[in-house]
Amino acid sequence: MRDADLELNVNDELVWDPKVDPQMIAVSADDGTITLRGTVRSLRQKLEAKRAAERVYGVKKVDNQLRVRTLDETSKEDEELRADVLQALMLDSLVPATIDVSIDGAFVTLSGTADFQYQRDEAEFVASSVPGVFDVTDEVELTNSKPDAGDVEHAIKDAFKRNAKLDADELSVSTTSGTVTLDGAVGSWSEHDEAVAAAWAAPGVTDVDDRIRVEY
Repeated sequence: MRDADLELNVNDELVWDPKVDPQMIAVSADDGTITLRGTVRSLRQKLEAKRAAERVYGVKKVDNQLRVRTLDETSKEDEELRADVLQALMLDSLVPATIDVSIDGAFVTLSGTADFQYQRDEAEFVASSVPGVFDVTDEVELTNSKPDAGDVEHAIKDAFKRNAKLDADELSVSTTSGTVTLDGAVGSWSEHDEAVAAAWAAPGVTDVDDRIRVEY
């Protein structure tokens, strides 16, 4: 696909997605790599813009250079913003109380422990949705036990087979000390995300080494 056509399709997808305000977003394409530049009103919009671009057929990689627009006089002090993020985390039943928050000039760092990756993901999602947050760094550690590597690999491969959205014939799975390595190729970013999510869902997984390639 020509770069010009890919740029047009990504722009159309950004306009189509009601979670994204595309007015201040510039899109450029270079051999399948999409670069997003400009400003958005929240970190959540920045993340949603990247997801929208990845949905477009032909996109191999997204370089998200979008900046969250400063809030000027309405910007919050660190302690006020920390209180807002902690409150949002507390109200979400999927986020464990063992996750803590620190703030440095509107940049949030999540720390502490969680049993499962979905709890880390949920905490990051909630924090990124709080007004005034410019970026989120996730340093939460997973503390679940590490089962036999063969059991984990078997469970992940079975999950791949059950997933109607994923053609995993070209994927390989290996496990060492709680780290799952995924290698091979899939046909879209949607399949890529499904494979990574399935790996994280396996019991005892503490890290995923994602080496999957998106090939059209």
